[in-house]
Amino acid sequence: MLLTQSSFLCPPTKFSLGKCLKTNTPLSFTNNLEMKNRVSGKTAVLYNGYSYFTSPCHPLQLELPTIEVGPHDEDNNINQGIGILKFFEGKNILLTGATGLVGKVLVEKILRSTPVGKVYVLIKAKDKESAFDRLTTEVINSDLFKCLKEEHGKSYEAFVREKLIPIVGNICEPNIGMDSDSIEIVRKDVHVIIQAAASTTLNDRYDSLLDSNMNAPQRLMRFAKTCKNLKLFTHISTAYVNGRKEGTIYEKALIMGENGRKECDDELASFPPFDVADEINMILKACTSSTDHDSTKILKKLGQDRASFFGWYNSYHMTKAMGEMILNEIRGDVPLLIIRPAVIESSYKEPFPGWIQGNRMFDPVIISYGKGNLPAFLGKSEMVMDVIPVDMVVNTIIAAIAKEGSSYNSQLNVYHVGSSATNPLKFSDFFEYLFEYFNSSPLVESINIPKIEYFNKFDDFSKFVRQEIARHKPRCRVDDEKMIRRIECQCKAKVAYVEQLCKMYEFIGFFNARFDTSNSQKLIEEMSTEEQLSFEVDARNIEWRSYFQDIHIPGLRKHIINGNRTTCI
Repeated sequence: MLLTQSSFLCPPTKFSLGKCLKTNTPLSFTNNLEMKNRVSGKTAVLYNGYSYFTSPCHPLQLELPTIEVGPHDEDNNINQGIGILKFFEGKNILLTGATGLVGKVLVEKILRSTPVGKVYVLIKAKDKESAFDRLTTEVINSDLFKCLKEEHGKSYEAFVREKLIPIVGNICEPNIGMDSDSIEIVRKDVHVIIQAAASTTLNDRYDSLLDSNMNAPQRLMRFAKTCKNLKLFTHISTAYVNGRKEGTIYEKALIMGENGRKECDDELASFPPFDVADEINMILKACTSSTDHDSTKILKKLGQDRASFFGWYNSYHMTKAMGEMILNEIRGDVPLLIIRPAVIESSYKEPFPGWIQGNRMFDPVIISYGKGNLPAFLGKSEMVMDVIPVDMVVNTIIAAIAKEGSSYNSQLNVYHVGSSATNPLKFSDFFEYLFEYFNSSPLVESINIPKIEYFNKFDDFSKFVRQEIARHKPRCRVDDEKMIRRIECQCKAKVAYVEQLCKMYEFIGFFNARFDTSNSQKLIEEMSTEEQLSFEVDARNIEWRSYFQDIHIPGLRKHIINGNRTTCI
C-alpha cells in the first residue's frame, strides 16, 4: 500500500497514508505541500492541514509539574480508595482498538467490573450492521467473554447490546471516519476517550507506522477537543518510546524535538533535534523517487535507519514516541493520560489465567525453544526482561483513568506498567523455567531440550546456531539426493528464522534500563483493599516460575499453538 498525494490535503479530503490507502494512484505531490518560512529560518511542513516544526516551540516544552500526592489517613484510604466504581458509574467511553489484545481485555473488564454507561467502539466497517457483526465475531463471541456470559446467562446478549455501541469509523480518516450523526452523539455523550489502536509491527513501512501511530492519535485528539463533556483522553503507548536511554527511566512526558539516544552520549549536546517535518519530507522523497515495486523495501529501510540514527531500536518505537510528542503538543487543556506498558503477555488471573491473542513479543522465542530450534540466545543472561500480564495492564488503565479523571485538572500524566523495577526477572531465570517445563512437557515428542547458550556477538551466535541445527538434522540414506536437498533446505530455513528472530529482539537481550513505576505504586497505596482485590495491579505479586510454567505456556499451547496460529519453525 502506497503513500498518495491525498495524504497531504486538508479535510474534507480523505487522508490515506500507509495501510489506510486503497489506491495505486501514481505518486505526485506537486502543489500538495505548502512550505512556509518562520523567523527561525526553519522550514515547516503543512501536513494534513497542520504545521510541524523542529520544536520545542510551545510552552509545553517546559517540564510539566507533577501531581503532589498528599498524605492519606489510613482509615480513609481503606474506606474510600480511589473511587473506581464511583468514577465509572454512568460514564460513556469511546474506545479505539477494541479488537486488539489490550482493547479486548479492557472491554471485558470494564463490562464485568464497573457500572459503566456505554462503550462506543470504533469499528472499521461499511455500515452499522457490518460493524456490529464484526464486533460480535471478533469481540463478543471471543472465549475471553465466557465469564461475562455465565454471569448474565440468557440476558447476556441484551446486556451487551445495551452497553457496547459499535460506531462505524476509521481512525485513518478525518473525524475518525464517523458520519455526522455519530459525531454529534459521541461529542455530546463521551466522558473518556481511550486510544488503544496502533500498528505494532516492529519494522513496517515508515509511512504506514507514521499514519497509525502518530497521525491517528492526532486525529483523535483533535476530535476530542470538540467533545463537550470530556474528562480524560487516554493513550496506550509503549515503555520503549524512551529509546536507548539507560538506568532508571522515569515517567516523564516526551517533548517535541527529543530523541531516544543515551543521555551519556558525547554527541547528544550537538545532535540535531528530532523534527517531525524532516521525517515527513524524507518519506515524500522516498515515495517520489521509488516505484511501486520497491517502495515497501525502501520505506522499511528508511524507517529503521532513521530510528537507529535518533536512538530508537526500531521504527515502531520511534513512531509511538512521535505519537506521544504530537499529543503533548496539540492537546491544549485536554487532560491526557499516557499508559506505557512493557512487554505484554497472557493474563495472570482475569478473566481466567493464560488467555492470550496472537504471538506476543517473547512467544516466538518460547515456541522455537520448546521445539528444539533455538539452541542459543543473543543477549546477556543477567539482563532483566520486563514482562507484564495483560490483565494487570488493563487494571492499571482502569484505576489510572478513575484517579486522573477525577482530579479536575488539565495535566499530562504518564504511567509505566512493568515489572523490572519491582519484580525483576532475569533471562537466566526465564530460560531455566522454559528448560524445566519443556523437558517435562515437550512440544515435540522424543526431543531433549538443551539449556540455552548466550552470546554477545551476532557472528558467534550465528556460527553456533548453524552448527547445532546441522548436528541435529535428520539422517537419511547417502544416495537419496532428493531427501538430502530437502533436509538442507529445512536446516537453512531454521537458521534464517532463528537469526531473524534474535536480530529483531536483540535490543531486549541487551536492554540496560528499568522502567520506574512510581505512579503505579501510588495507585496501589491509594486503592482500597477491595479495589486492590478487584483491580490487581501489583507486579510484585507475580511468582515468575509459576506464571510461565502453570499459566503462560499452557495458555500459549491452548490459544495459539493448538489453534494453529503460530508460524514459528
